Amino acid sequence: MKKILLVEDDAEICDIITEYFGNKGTEVVAVQNGGEAFDMIQSGIEEYELVLLDIMLPETDGFTLCRQIRIKSNVPVIFITARGREEDILSGYDLGCDDYIVKPFLLSVLYSKCEALLRRAEGLINDNKLSCGNISLDTRTLRCFSDGIEVELPPKEFAILRYLLEHENWVISRDTLLNKVWGYDYFGSDRVVDNHIKKLRKALGSAGIQIKTLVGRGYKLAKE
Repeated sequence: MKKILLVEDDAEICDIITEYFGNKGTEVVAVQNGGEAFDMIQSGIEEYELVLLDIMLPETDGFTLCRQIRIKSNVPVIFITARGREEDILSGYDLGCDDYIVKPFLLSVLYSKCEALLRRAEGLINDNKLSCGNISLDTRTLRCFSDGIEVELPPKEFAILRYLLEHENWVISRDTLLNKVWGYDYFGSDRVVDNHIKKLRKALGSAGIQIKTLVGRGYKLAKE
């Protein structure tokens, strides 16, 4: 069952949305206080697949909540608000919302927009996760994990690892990595690849052994 967080201070709207979505098989967790929602976002935004967010809320406003959500997650966010001024709508999109709906609205339209965003988000998650053994990358958020621990990678190391992950078990030559990571106009020694591979292995810790050296041929990323 899909799970949505609704942050709305109008109890009647909360009840209507919760019932309508519930009848269609979607669980809605409704919160009427911005401060409470802020704490929930801090501690467990990953529990939700989408957030419906009002702007005018007690304690913490919706713009602040959206900003905090984007620090922690790419979960889809839809503003549902009475504030329909152009500057408010633009502010919402600048903060990273996925849609902006001005009250009053049709429940059927809101639900359809949520369904469309959830389908798109599911596709993005599937398309942007790369993994091999104990190494994983999120190409959308540019985060790398080794043995379940987040690892900070410089741009070149990240690009090398991404290419290796996209071509798991392929033997990739130094020239190929130079072309794909540094570009076709690069002039210099191909040994620069070796130096960055060395740094990449070190950053990955014990999972670094998954990057194999094939003497005279290049590199390969494998699970073992």
